[in-house]
Amino acid sequence: MGMSVTISAATADDAEQILKLQYLCYQGEAELYGDFSIEPLTQSLDDLRAELSEGCVLVARLGAEVVGSVRGVVDDKGTAAIAKLIVHPRMQRHGLGGRLLAAIEERLSEDRAAKRYRLFTGHRSEGNLRLYRRYGYAQVGTEEVNRRLSLVTLEKDATATAYAASA
Repeated sequence: MGMSVTISAATADDAEQILKLQYLCYQGEAELYGDFSIEPLTQSLDDLRAELSEGCVLVARLGAEVVGSVRGVVDDKGTAAIAKLIVHPRMQRHGLGGRLLAAIEERLSEDRAAKRYRLFTGHRSEGNLRLYRRYGYAQVGTEEVNRRLSLVTLEKDATATAYAASA
Protein backbone atom coordinates (compact mmCIF):
# COMPACT_ATOMS: atom_id res chain seq x y z
CA MET A 1 0.00 0.00 0.00
CA GLY A 2 1.43 3.40 -1.01
CA MET A 3 1.81 6.39 1.25
CA SER A 4 0.30 9.75 0.47
CA VAL A 5 2.08 13.07 0.67
CA THR A 6 0.98 15.37 3.49
CA ILE A 7 1.62 19.10 3.77
CA SER A 8 2.13 20.71 7.16
CA ALA A 9 4.05 23.45 8.96
CA ALA A 10 7.77 22.82 9.15
CA THR A 11 9.41 22.40 12.52
CA ALA A 12 12.96 23.09 13.66
CA ASP A 13 13.60 19.36 13.31
CA ASP A 14 12.98 19.65 9.55
CA ALA A 15 15.77 22.19 8.94
CA GLU A 16 18.48 19.76 7.87
CA GLN A 17 16.18 17.82 5.53
CA ILE A 18 14.91 21.06 3.96
CA LEU A 19 18.44 22.34 3.42
CA LYS A 20 19.59 19.07 1.81
CA LEU A 21 16.51 19.03 -0.44
CA GLN A 22 17.04 22.69 -1.34
CA TYR A 23 20.63 21.93 -2.32
CA LEU A 24 19.48 19.02 -4.52
CA CYS A 25 16.64 20.96 -6.14
CA TYR A 26 18.63 24.08 -7.02
CA GLN A 27 21.41 22.21 -8.85
CA GLY A 28 19.41 22.38 -12.10
CA GLU A 29 18.78 26.11 -11.70
CA ALA A 30 22.46 26.74 -11.01
CA GLU A 31 23.41 24.74 -14.09
CA LEU A 32 20.80 26.51 -16.23
CA TYR A 33 22.27 29.89 -15.35
CA GLY A 34 25.91 28.82 -14.98
CA ASP A 35 26.07 30.08 -11.40
CA PHE A 36 26.59 27.70 -8.49
CA SER A 37 26.91 30.57 -6.01
CA ILE A 38 23.16 31.27 -5.93
CA GLU A 39 21.75 31.86 -2.44
CA PRO A 40 19.78 28.59 -2.17
CA LEU A 41 23.07 26.69 -2.64
CA THR A 42 25.04 28.80 -0.18
CA GLN A 43 22.43 29.30 2.55
CA SER A 44 23.61 28.15 5.97
CA LEU A 45 21.68 25.91 8.32
CA ASP A 46 21.56 28.78 10.85
CA ASP A 47 20.01 31.10 8.22
CA LEU A 48 17.41 28.48 7.39
CA ARG A 49 16.62 28.00 11.07
CA ALA A 50 16.07 31.77 11.35
CA GLU A 51 13.61 31.59 8.42
CA LEU A 52 11.79 28.76 10.17
CA SER A 53 11.33 30.87 13.29
CA GLU A 54 10.39 34.12 11.51
CA GLY A 55 8.29 33.17 8.51
CA CYS A 56 5.81 30.59 7.36
CA VAL A 57 7.51 27.42 6.14
CA LEU A 58 5.60 24.40 4.91
CA VAL A 59 6.89 20.94 4.11
CA ALA A 60 5.50 18.09 2.08
CA ARG A 61 6.21 14.71 3.64
CA LEU A 62 6.17 11.21 2.26
CA GLY A 63 6.25 9.27 5.50
CA ALA A 64 9.08 10.84 7.51
CA GLU A 65 10.91 12.17 4.43
CA VAL A 66 10.62 15.84 3.46
CA VAL A 67 9.97 15.79 -0.32
CA GLY A 68 8.94 19.40 -0.80
CA SER A 69 8.93 22.79 0.87
CA VAL A 70 7.94 26.42 0.38
CA ARG A 71 8.41 29.62 2.42
CA GLY A 72 6.59 32.88 2.75
CA VAL A 73 6.55 36.12 4.70
CA VAL A 74 4.05 38.96 4.67
CA ASP A 75 5.13 42.61 4.89
CA ASP A 76 3.25 45.40 6.67
CA LYS A 77 1.38 46.28 3.45
CA GLY A 78 -0.01 42.75 3.13
CA THR A 79 2.25 41.59 0.30
CA ALA A 80 3.33 37.99 0.74
CA ALA A 81 6.72 37.07 -0.66
CA ILE A 82 6.72 33.38 -1.58
CA ALA A 83 10.10 31.75 -2.01
CA LYS A 84 12.06 28.55 -2.40
CA LEU A 85 9.28 26.32 -3.67
CA ILE A 86 11.07 22.98 -4.01
CA VAL A 87 9.98 19.45 -4.85
CA HIS A 88 12.24 16.41 -4.86
CA PRO A 89 13.11 15.54 -8.48
CA ARG A 90 11.50 12.09 -8.22
CA MET A 91 8.24 13.72 -7.06
CA GLN A 92 8.07 16.43 -9.74
CA ARG A 93 5.35 16.58 -12.40
CA HIS A 94 2.72 15.05 -10.10
CA GLY A 95 1.07 18.25 -8.84
CA LEU A 96 2.99 18.58 -5.60
CA GLY A 97 4.44 22.00 -6.49
CA GLY A 98 0.94 23.31 -7.12
CA ARG A 99 -0.32 21.81 -3.87
CA LEU A 100 2.50 23.50 -1.95
CA LEU A 101 1.86 26.82 -3.69
CA ALA A 102 -1.87 26.68 -2.90
CA ALA A 103 -1.16 25.69 0.70
CA ILE A 104 1.26 28.56 1.34
CA GLU A 105 -1.15 31.04 -0.24
CA GLU A 106 -3.96 29.80 1.99
CA ARG A 107 -1.80 29.90 5.10
CA LEU A 108 -0.44 33.39 4.38
CA SER A 109 -3.92 34.71 3.66
CA GLU A 110 -5.63 33.16 6.67
CA ASP A 111 -2.90 33.48 9.31
CA ARG A 112 -1.04 36.58 8.16
CA ALA A 113 -3.65 38.62 6.25
CA ALA A 114 -1.88 38.55 2.88
CA LYS A 115 -3.60 40.70 0.26
CA ARG A 116 -1.24 39.99 -2.62
CA TYR A 117 1.26 37.26 -3.45
CA ARG A 118 4.61 37.95 -5.10
CA LEU A 119 7.32 35.57 -6.24
CA PHE A 120 10.42 35.56 -8.42
CA THR A 121 12.01 33.10 -10.81
CA GLY A 122 14.71 33.14 -13.41
CA HIS A 123 13.80 34.09 -16.98
CA ARG A 124 14.89 30.68 -18.34
CA SER A 125 12.98 28.66 -15.73
CA GLU A 126 10.13 27.72 -18.06
CA GLY A 127 8.67 25.03 -15.79
CA ASN A 128 8.42 27.48 -12.91
CA LEU A 129 6.89 30.16 -15.13
CA ARG A 130 4.28 27.71 -16.45
CA LEU A 131 3.34 26.61 -12.93
CA TYR A 132 2.98 30.15 -11.64
CA ARG A 133 0.92 31.29 -14.62
CA ARG A 134 -1.33 28.24 -14.25
CA TYR A 135 -2.01 29.35 -10.68
CA GLY A 136 -3.00 32.86 -11.74
CA TYR A 137 0.26 34.77 -11.43
CA ALA A 138 1.04 37.50 -13.94
CA GLN A 139 4.41 38.97 -14.77
CA VAL A 140 4.80 42.48 -13.35
CA GLY A 141 8.48 43.08 -13.90
CA THR A 142 11.90 41.83 -14.92
CA GLU A 143 15.22 42.78 -13.36
CA GLU A 144 18.57 41.95 -14.92
CA VAL A 145 20.80 40.51 -12.20
CA ASN A 146 23.75 39.86 -14.51
CA ARG A 147 24.33 39.02 -18.16
CA ARG A 148 23.17 35.41 -17.59
CA LEU A 149 20.21 35.98 -15.30
CA SER A 150 17.12 38.15 -15.23
CA LEU A 151 14.62 37.71 -12.41
CA VAL A 152 10.97 37.69 -13.44
CA THR A 153 8.58 39.08 -10.81
CA LEU A 154 5.07 37.63 -10.79
CA GLU A 155 2.11 38.62 -8.65
CA LYS A 156 -1.51 37.83 -8.01
CA ASP A 157 -4.20 39.25 -5.82
CA ALA A 158 -5.04 37.15 -2.76
CA THR A 159 -8.73 37.32 -3.65
CA ALA A 160 -8.10 35.77 -7.09
CA THR A 161 -9.66 32.39 -7.52
CA ALA A 162 -7.33 29.46 -7.14
CA TYR A 163 -6.32 27.26 -10.04
CA ALA A 164 -9.15 24.96 -11.02
CA ALA A 165 -8.25 21.29 -11.31
CA SER A 166 -10.34 21.11 -14.47
CA ALA A 167 -8.34 23.85 -16.21
